[in-house]
Amino acid sequence: MLKTFAVIGDPIDHSLSPTIHNAAYRELDMECTYIAYKVENGELATGIESLKKIKITGFNVTIPHKIEMMKYLDNLDENCKRIGAVNTVFNDDGILRGFNTDMDGFLEPIKRKEIPIKGSRILLLGAGGASRAIIAGFQKENAKDIVIANRTKENGERLAKFSNGIGFNAKPIHLEEMDMLDSKFDFIVNASSLGLNDEKNIIPSSLMDSQTVVYDIVYKPLKTNLINTAKKNNCKIIYGYEMLLGQAIRSFEIWLDQKAPYEAMKRSILGGFG
Repeated sequence: MLKTFAVIGDPIDHSLSPTIHNAAYRELDMECTYIAYKVENGELATGIESLKKIKITGFNVTIPHKIEMMKYLDNLDENCKRIGAVNTVFNDDGILRGFNTDMDGFLEPIKRKEIPIKGSRILLLGAGGASRAIIAGFQKENAKDIVIANRTKENGERLAKFSNGIGFNAKPIHLEEMDMLDSKFDFIVNASSLGLNDEKNIIPSSLMDSQTVVYDIVYKPLKTNLINTAKKNNCKIIYGYEMLLGQAIRSFEIWLDQKAPYEAMKRSILGGFG
């Protein structure tokens, strides 16, 4: 029997999730299909009912529904409760089970490359939707501390409060204060939209060297300004598509209870960039 999966959100046209998951189903010769389903802000309840009617097996949740979705679920995993958002739902015979794969998806490429996290110092840019999951992931893996650089002071302070609340020492700063930081970081993570355009690189090169892991969770374009600067400084690099792939792998395994075909899914993502 054909199993149907989806990603819901708005906008949704740009999503690579159908490409990734359908490539996995083809690779394993599975009777499954994955679609993008536009659900506008304020229409989540109606959208969920529509998905139930077609007996959806599972779906991913993206902007703007990741927080509101929590109130429509029958149960939540620990990551959802901790991060305060959901991005993966499993329809278990009418019981909607919520998961958050952002944290595991973020950590997956770090672990795959066997990069140690324990005791590390982190610089995080941005205080948006993915930042809580990133902080929770570093805290889980026993990183030492984190500096949060953000354009809006209040959002950075709110995120630092969340971080300190889960036992992970955080210091919020304004983006322009990065010039005053005087030490190298083990990880520099960009979770903001900065540097997407033709802006000059926003992170001082003095904060990175060949021992720094630079991780830009922006996956389009493949090579952001930050990635290009990191290459010039001989940093270790993790691309945004690697987090996207990590999230997709975790969703696949939640829904289908079997190992995801990593290489086939990776090829489909890189092919999606043309």
